[in-house]
Amino acid sequence: MTAAISAKVLERFPAGSPRGSWPAEEYAARRRAEGEDATVVMDLESDAFLVVVPADED
Repeated sequence: MTAAISAKVLERFPAGSPRGSWPAEEYAARRRAEGEDATVVMDLESDAFLVVVPADED
């Protein structure tokens, strides 16, 4: 089952970060501290972690 969710990509990070390094998670945590609903997702096609927020649907 696939769900389509509308999201805005804030930043992308390569998946090959050094062991023990979580730059996408750290970036998302800073955005959450600023009040944004940031989440980290994996883009398998590009082998990258994406920091996303829900898209504004006006």
